[in-house]
Amino acid sequence: MKTRLLSSLLKTILLLVSLVSFIGSLATSQAGTSDEFFVSAAHVGALHHRQDSVQGYLLVYSATDPFDDGGTVFNAHSSYSVYTPDGKLFKNVENHISRSHEIPELVSLPVGSYIVGARSENNGYVRLRVVIKPGQRTTLALDE
Repeated sequence: MKTRLLSSLLKTILLLVSLVSFIGSLATSQAGTSDEFFVSAAHVGALHHRQDSVQGYLLVYSATDPFDDGGTVFNAHSSYSVYTPDGKLFKNVENHISRSHEIPELVSLPVGSYIVGARSENNGYVRLRVVIKPGQRTTLALDE
């Protein structure tokens, strides 16, 4: 009788551990998504970092420049500048890792207000005010 009880107990524990692992993997995959909402030309989404972080993140979909790499054309995003609210240059961002890289660069910035000067496909050179919030990603989609 003890062996049967022990066997049932071990099976129950194994089932519970498997269930907890499965639920944990679901929670992990959902945490990796970005819950975004659209504000004018900016998407703001949590990156699931600590909320007391003094950094936020900026992703700018600027105009692209074609680059022919031996018959394969890549469209790297153009560089842009980040200014303080009083107009002083804070940072220049290349906005791509290499000319054959089509994903814009995710930039870490201190929390605060900035003005982004970037080239748009449809509107030429634009200047937009952004607010960087702690632990959140702000995405500027210049041509949406």
